[in-house]
Amino acid sequence: MTHHVHEGRPLLWEEMTWPEIAALRDGGMDMVILPVGSTEQHGPHLALDTDTVTATRVAWRVSARTGVPVLPAIPYGCSLGHSHRWPGTLSLEPQTLIQVAFECLSWAYRAGFRRILILNGHVTNMAPLRCALELLRARFDDCMVALRDVGAASDRVRAAFCGDADDWHANHAETSLVLALEPGRVRASELGRADDPDRTAGLLFAHPVNRTSLNGVTGFPSRATREHGLELLDMLVNDLTAQVRAGLRESPPLDAGYFTEAESR
Repeated sequence: MTHHVHEGRPLLWEEMTWPEIAALRDGGMDMVILPVGSTEQHGPHLALDTDTVTATRVAWRVSARTGVPVLPAIPYGCSLGHSHRWPGTLSLEPQTLIQVAFECLSWAYRAGFRRILILNGHVTNMAPLRCALELLRARFDDCMVALRDVGAASDRVRAAFCGDADDWHANHAETSLVLALEPGRVRASELGRADDPDRTAGLLFAHPVNRTSLNGVTGFPSRATREHGLELLDMLVNDLTAQVRAGLRESPPLDAGYFTEAESR
């Protein structure tokens, strides 16, 4: 295949025509990125679309460097754990998110895009998206699927996000990242009183946010700065870009089909 060394504007699927998609595929590009976010409470200081914004904007920057097209983001996630305590959250059930991701990506596969990166912006989307990954690679034998989380795209990114809370939400890192990407979505006047500590250390059960947080935050957003957000963004884009470039060349370790010979006939 043709390998793309690219630096420019992101390639956004929804802005292209079908002949342009076909030309991209016929030119050797067989990878897509699907950002998945959420519409959920992010404390008193961050907008409801925080997870969608972070996943999408990071994906755009990776696309600009690699030439891999970005599919329209899924703006709803599995946010059941955020409860009805704070208004604003709009959640899908896990099985719904599985099906939405699977169906959209099946169409991308049918259009000739065999390599799929799902870039997740919301931690509890991970289980449903992993199920979508399982379905895709079982249904389509030559489909390769990767799942990455914005807050854990690499070891150093994970360390930065967990710096003030293991069970983080709307914390120092996430708030800093939004300050770097979309400062208008941060309510600066709320930052000084938004901090709420992680109460989950040593617990066995996975408690919903209404039982772990007073205001929907876990961590210390008062420490957030745009400078830290820019450093985090640079780290995220560099690490994901390296992974995507390697993924454009990756082959399965073994050439052994998924189906038995009888099934293949």
